[in-house]
Amino acid sequence: MKVIVTGASGLLGRAVYKQLKAANIDVVGTAYSRAKNGLVKLDLANESELEAFIAEQKPNAIVHCAAERRPDVAEKDQEGTRNLNIQVPKRLGSLCKTNNITLIYISTDYVFDGTSPPYEVTDKPNPLNFYGETKLGGEEAIREVNSDAIILRVPILYGDVEYNGESAINILLDSVQNQEKVVDMDNVGKRYPTNVQDIARVIKDLLVKRVDLGEDLKGTFHFTNTECFTKYTICQLFGNLLNLPIDHLKRQDEIPASAAVSRPKDAHLSNKRLEAIGIDTKSVPFVGWWTEYLSK
Repeated sequence: MKVIVTGASGLLGRAVYKQLKAANIDVVGTAYSRAKNGLVKLDLANESELEAFIAEQKPNAIVHCAAERRPDVAEKDQEGTRNLNIQVPKRLGSLCKTNNITLIYISTDYVFDGTSPPYEVTDKPNPLNFYGETKLGGEEAIREVNSDAIILRVPILYGDVEYNGESAINILLDSVQNQEKVVDMDNVGKRYPTNVQDIARVIKDLLVKRVDLGEDLKGTFHFTNTECFTKYTICQLFGNLLNLPIDHLKRQDEIPASAAVSRPKDAHLSNKRLEAIGIDTKSVPFVGWWTEYLSK
């Protein structure tokens, strides 16, 4: 099996690339602004460049991790985000259909409004923010051109980062450690932080079933850790592990209506469809992982 991973310089893409390599799968990673460590520089928005690259590599599968994942940035650059999150997946979907390539598209729990969890793959999306709208738009664009594609929705990610800003969870370390800066910290939104190594394992298992074993897997799947936290309770954990007070973090038990970008209150995903096809959905324990990570 030969697999292309787009966005292989990012937090999830790196984990997928490493996981596939460790499984002795022939993997080619692409990146744009951070193309290093053997990754191929590729502008996904350049149609002819993308088409030529796929024709040259002749992969069995593409895992599409590249996206604008930051809701606030998406809101500010709507045209660029629409292109990366909707137009690029549509082109990839079409190219994969034409060339009989398995496509796994990474989507998000933010396609849901967070009012009636847990969400099954059959539940109707209703995104609250522009980022969620574009990721849903990417899903719909792929379904339109390639009904054989796999869409994997995942929640907020964490893991071994190059810098804390790569993850909306890891970056909370900065808030805890910067004792001089008073910050309002959300204690309302329920989050299910999921380690990128676990997601990478699930992606690898899906690829093996679909490509190597020839199982008829397609459509939408959800994968999530089942442990629930708020951003404030995560900061409490980090404070305990680092032996730091968090008095400078002001617990927000209500989110002001003026919040810049709306986020779902509880968009917990259900793992049922993955479990039904025999995929292992266990996750590394959140507290255990951070205890080890912060003791290094």
